[in-house]
Amino acid sequence: MQKTLEHQHAIVTGGAKGIGFAIARELLMGGACVTVMGRNKSSLHDACQRLSQYGSAQYQVVDVTSPEQVQSGFETATSGRGAVDILVNNAGQAVSEPFERVDVALWQQMLNVNLSGTFFCMQAALPGMLQRGRGRVVNIASTAGLIGYSQVSAYCAAKHGVIGLTRAVALEVAKQGVTINAVCPGYTETDIVKSAIDGIKQKTGRSDDEARALLARRNPQGRLVQPDDVARAVVWLCQPGAASINGQAIPVDGGEVMVG
Repeated sequence: MQKTLEHQHAIVTGGAKGIGFAIARELLMGGACVTVMGRNKSSLHDACQRLSQYGSAQYQVVDVTSPEQVQSGFETATSGRGAVDILVNNAGQAVSEPFERVDVALWQQMLNVNLSGTFFCMQAALPGMLQRGRGRVVNIASTAGLIGYSQVSAYCAAKHGVIGLTRAVALEVAKQGVTINAVCPGYTETDIVKSAIDGIKQKTGRSDDEARALLARRNPQGRLVQPDDVARAVVWLCQPGAASINGQAIPVDGGEVMVG
C-alpha cells in the first residue's frame, strides 16, 4: 500500500478488535499514526502490540458514552501525537429484543453507545480540523441505518441517527476542508454477529452453521462481510482522492440494501 496518509494522526474508537482493529491496521499500513480507543485496557494493550508491526499505534482508555472521558482522552492523545486528522467512530453495540421488550434502559444504552458516542467524539475532533482547514471523519453506521431489521428497533433507530448526524454536519463543514461520511456494513464477521448467531441458535434450535447461513443469505453474495472489506472502504474515504466524497452513507453489504 502507498503511504498516502503519512504524518496524519488517526483516532479509531472501538479499535481493539473486529472492524475497528482492521481499520486501525489499514490506516497504519497507509502511513498514519493511530490512537485506538476503547473501554478495556487489556484488550487495547494487546491490540497495540499486534498493530505495532504495521506502524506507530498507541491507546487511550475511553468510554465514548462519557463526554468527560472523550474530551480528556482526545486531549491526551493530541498532546502526544498532534491534532486529529482522521476520526473513525467505530465503537458500537447491538442488542436484540422484540420491540415490546425494549425498556428505557436498553433504548438509552443503544442511543448512548451508537449515537451519542459518535456525537461526543465529533465534537472533540472537529474544532481542530476546522481550524486547520482539513480533516476526515468516517462514522461506522450499519445497513440498519438504511433499512429496518426486526428485533433490533433501538439499534436501528440509533444507526439511522448516525447517518442523519453525518449528513447534517457534512453540509455544515463542506466548505471548510473537512469531509464527513458514513460506512454501513451489512452482517460482518465480528463479535456482534457472533452474538446474533448465538441468539438465533437459542431461539430457533438451529446449528451454528445454519444460523450463520441464515445471516449470510441476506447478502446477495451469499457470505458474511469481512472486517477488512469495511476497513478498506474507510481508508479509501481518508485518501486525498476522496476529497469530493461528503455526506454519503456507503453500504458495504454485497448489495443487500438494493434488494431489501
